[in-house]
Formats: sequence, structure tokens, C-alpha cells
Amino acid sequence: KKKRLDNCYRRTIRGTNRARGIGLQLVKELANSSNRPVAAVAIIATARNPAASTALQDLSKTHSDLHIVTLDVSSEQSTSSASEQVQSILGNSGLNCLINNAAIGFSTNISTVTPEAMMTMFQVYTVAPLFVTKAFLPLLQTAAANGMGIHRAAIINMSSVLGSITLNCGDTAKFRSYVYCTSKAALNMLTRCLAADLEPSKILCMSLHPGWVRTDMEGPHADLTVEQSVSGILSVLFGLSEQDNGSLDYHGQKLQW
Repeated sequence: KKKRLDNCYRRTIRGTNRARGIGLQLVKELANSSNRPVAAVAIIATARNPAASTALQDLSKTHSDLHIVTLDVSSEQSTSSASEQVQSILGNSGLNCLINNAAIGFSTNISTVTPEAMMTMFQVYTVAPLFVTKAFLPLLQTAAANGMGIHRAAIINMSSVLGSITLNCGDTAKFRSYVYCTSKAALNMLTRCLAADLEPSKILCMSLHPGWVRTDMEGPHADLTVEQSVSGILSVLFGLSEQDNGSLDYHGQKLQW
């Protein structure tokens, strides 16, 4: 059973197939926040099938600054179309923050892992964030003209502590999902490459660990509620600067990869 969240933030974008979990809560809190960055005059939520998300549709009815855009991160055509639509919404203002929050839910161990599972997970967690970023890069570069940071231009890749090679020991190593852990480790390297590549353009790029959150995919035994995780995430995001070009958790603590 697969579940997906496809994402972005004038200038915030985020998204889903059927908006739920961390993605939907991010949109809710941003839409209702009076403390979000001044530059964030619009929130753009992306979803593979917006019509299937009644919660997202209902939210857009009461928040005129929330725009819903169709986006399947696995489709180059859909990604290109979404970037064009976002360009039409934002005009010449640029995109301040792109949040890559796509997710797919299944776990494999050494006995059950397959090539198909590996390719599917890498497509969603590693390949898609790169090519979504490339599609929205011109909008980020426009916003970056005034300096680096969440108030100017930033790319946030939703990662996981389970993608840390250094920390893959003890209790953390007990979770042996080959496809999830390796694709998140690859995402962290992708983030590092983007951070180095885009630093001259003053675009901040970082991986963010949201904590172990009680979503449909993680189940009821996780440590955090969605509300607790997203509250921490936004607190961290609103305070980012060029010094944070790297990897953090939802408390703002540095993580070793």
C-alpha cells in the first residue's frame, strides 16, 4: 500500500496525493499563522490529485492566499506544468521556499527487498527532489536576489535520521528498511551537492528530520503528534540563515550524516 506527499512555500509550496500528515499540517499552520515570514504572501500546496483531498479543498475556501496546484513528482511533464502554473501565480516575485516532502509508504528487509522497491523509493525520495528543484530553480533564483535564508530563498528536503550513516547504530539500526534508509542517505548527499552548487546564488539548501511522527505511514507508536512535529519544523524554518546550510532536526539540532 503506497501513500504519497508531493511538496513546496511566495511563496511556499507543499503538496500531496490526498493531503494528509505532515504535509497537510504544514499548510494548515502556515495558512493560519500570523508570524510567518513577511515574504510568504502566498502558499502553494501541490497534490497529485487535489480533488481527492477534501481537507485541502476546504482549507482553500477560507484562505484566499492558498493555491492548490496539481503535481506528480514522478512525472517530468507534471513537474514542468506545475512550475509554469506557479510562475503564473507568483509573477515576478519569485519563490522563497520549496519544501520537498514527497513520501511513499512501505518497508523492506533483506528477505523482502526487490529491485523494483529500490527503484520506486529512490524515484520518490531522491530523484524527484532534484528534478522538482531544477524545475522551480528560476523562481528561487528570482527570490534569492535579496540574500540567503528562508526569508529570501531556500530548499528544504524532508529527510530522516534513518538516512544518517554515522547514526545507523544502536536503536536506530534496528529499523532495517533498505529502501527507505538508503534513499534518505542519498537524499542527504543530494542536499549537500545542491547546497554547494547553489550557495553562489544565495539559495539555502538543507535536509530536515521531522522526528518520528504519528502519521498513517508510521502508525500510532511514533514519538510525536503531527502538530508537535510541524510546530517544531516551522520554528526551525522561520529562523534559518546561511549558517544552517546543511542538516537539522525539528528542534534545530545539527545531525551527522
